[in-house]
Amino acid sequence: MLDLSHTELSVVFVGNDRMRRLNARHRGIDKTTDVLSFPLWEAPPSRAIPPASGSVPLGDIVICVPKAVAQAREYDATFHQEIARLLIHGLLHLAGYDHEISAYQRRKMQAKEKELFDALHAMA
Repeated sequence: MLDLSHTELSVVFVGNDRMRRLNARHRGIDKTTDVLSFPLWEAPPSRAIPPASGSVPLGDIVICVPKAVAQAREYDATFHQEIARLLIHGLLHLAGYDHEISAYQRRKMQAKEKELFDALHAMA
């Protein structure tokens, strides 16, 4: 599904104020958002050579918990489903997907999100 073997990432859960500050600082948008990704590599991680430790750090995913709660209600999903959706979205950004480039890239990322979410749901 994704070639991310030998990789690691960190996940941070924050409130609305912290997410708004991060979004303003890093994207120039002074409002809260649901998820932000901060990659450590410019090239897709599948091209990175694992260090001697055997893993490549992908970056950070930051999730706004109050936003996830509100979106879960809005999308008629559970909190855990929404957190999974946001983690998948953030992970795809770290893997090199970007829905803001074009309509084609948005459809490609949405299809991969659905594929991963469905696979995760099937395992539950």
